[in-house]
Amino acid sequence: MTQPPNQPPGQPPGFGAPQDPPPQGGFGAPPPPAGPPQTPPPQGPPQPGYGYPQQADQPGPYGPPQPGPYAQPGPYGQPGPYGQPQQPGPYGQPGYGYPPQPQYPGGPGTPPGPSGSRNPFKGKPALVIAAAVAGLLVVGGTVWAVSSGGDDPKKPVAKESGSAKPTASDDPVNPGDGDGGGGEDQEDLNAGRQPGEAKVLWYKSGPDAPGSGADAPGMWITDKTAVKAAYKQLFGYKVGDGAPAWDPITFDQKICAVTPQKTAANKIIVAYMSGSSDRAECNKLQEVDLDTGAKGWTGEVADGDLFDSTLQIELTITGKTLMVGRSMSGTAYDVTNGKKLFDKAKYGDACFPSAFAGGPQLIAVSSCDASGKNEHDEVQGLDPTTGKVRWTQKFDKGWRVTRAYSVDPLVIYSKNEDKNAWNISTFTSDGKFRSQVAFDEDFAPACDWAIFARDLTGCTGTVADANTLYLPTEASGGANEIVAVNLANGKEKWRVKSPADESMLPLKIENGKLIAYVEPSYDGGGQVVSIATAGSDHKPAKLLQNPASAAKVENGFYSKALDWVGGRFYLSTTRLSGDDDAQEKLMLAYGK
Repeated sequence: MTQPPNQPPGQPPGFGAPQDPPPQGGFGAPPPPAGPPQTPPPQGPPQPGYGYPQQADQPGPYGPPQPGPYAQPGPYGQPGPYGQPQQPGPYGQPGYGYPPQPQYPGGPGTPPGPSGSRNPFKGKPALVIAAAVAGLLVVGGTVWAVSSGGDDPKKPVAKESGSAKPTASDDPVNPGDGDGGGGEDQEDLNAGRQPGEAKVLWYKSGPDAPGSGADAPGMWITDKTAVKAAYKQLFGYKVGDGAPAWDPITFDQKICAVTPQKTAANKIIVAYMSGSSDRAECNKLQEVDLDTGAKGWTGEVADGDLFDSTLQIELTITGKTLMVGRSMSGTAYDVTNGKKLFDKAKYGDACFPSAFAGGPQLIAVSSCDASGKNEHDEVQGLDPTTGKVRWTQKFDKGWRVTRAYSVDPLVIYSKNEDKNAWNISTFTSDGKFRSQVAFDEDFAPACDWAIFARDLTGCTGTVADANTLYLPTEASGGANEIVAVNLANGKEKWRVKSPADESMLPLKIENGKLIAYVEPSYDGGGQVVSIATAGSDHKPAKLLQNPASAAKVENGFYSKALDWVGGRFYLSTTRLSGDDDAQEKLMLAYGK
């Protein structure tokens, strides 16, 4: 067993990527029903070597080298320069890794939602939390916030401002169609807006959801429309003023999967359930035009072999190919007409494709010989038109591929539960090992908690260009940093601290600069900043300062989808709580 060069230091698992529950009952058997994340039992001392810290009783600063996650030949096997033991994390795991708690309202027993961003209320007073979860209404052409009232003086009661016009502009807020019927306890989100602050362009409240909550996956922005899925519906709004772009589309059953990407023709695929019973499957497909709301082709995903079900599926688009992943296989369709292209099924040493990632290229992750001596994961690059395997990269036994922090260039996060270890590796375009993160850091992207399947691209805050990976660190005292990692050797290029006492997340590369979102405080709006990726000056330059008057609302999105398009910042939830006592937040747009 060999390992790549430049071993990273002993690092804790997870660093913000959630810890998926281990498979139960052998490969292909579904895990137990979803429930609230459970605190794992205390772990023993971590093991030494590549990608993880040394044993606590190992003398000296270095431990003996251990095999890494790759089963590839090579002249490696040298001990790493690090290997210091890590302290146990908040859930019995070393370091920052943890299965996140649900980040939306709901009591014990509420199933986790599809998104698990960090708790925005950590360390904040109860008064602030109560204010942040306040709902919103749109009344009389103005965006309003609605909160709980009553006789308790400690409960925040939002009152109407003396002026409905923002300080910095005479333009009224256009709420689009809005929702709700008004009332006394209202607050204009733009009232008191200061010079230089952006304004709330429009706000949308969510549809009614069942008491157990509902998914609100995806968010797609075109030149004309902002589109959001929620429970059984798809909503389209004009990007500038939030007016309805088309009538909401209502599906027969709840939406269960969407394509994160849109096609070149601004179309997406939505999957919805076949029924409402416990035996219903996520197998109905519908194409939708984002700009017009027109429905296109429809289809139904067939079950695979035994245990290979469509109880939950994943969708991804690469070029003209739609890849639909089942629990143990996948089927590709022509995204323009729904015609089947090929199947990605069991192959080789009992290898079952269990996850896919698309976009710039099509990637498949398979679990092989799950109950045998040769158990391992492997990643393959596929031709999106034919399904032909372009390359294969094997991982050693015990290493599970859980995330793709970038698809092009390919950056893989893997973990080893037995060794309490994680690793971040980068690959060339032909699937060869390129580098691995080679320094000790607690990174903290905001990642969905995948329960039944591996949601490879379900992390916000991981961005890469051709030569650099950008990752956020864990917040220390409020502020955090973004670290630029050299993909050639895994070493740090530079780092920059958040310009506010709040966490900063990378969003995308735009015109050669890194765009990042600085989260709001309880009394201050968030920011959108740009960071030069070249040169020596990486100080964040402010592109948008969200108004403090809307900070409570901005802070009240428990699980977030974020985007920056055309000088506007879009924020939406990925989970509806189902709380009948509060106005559900769905989507918020800021601009100048």
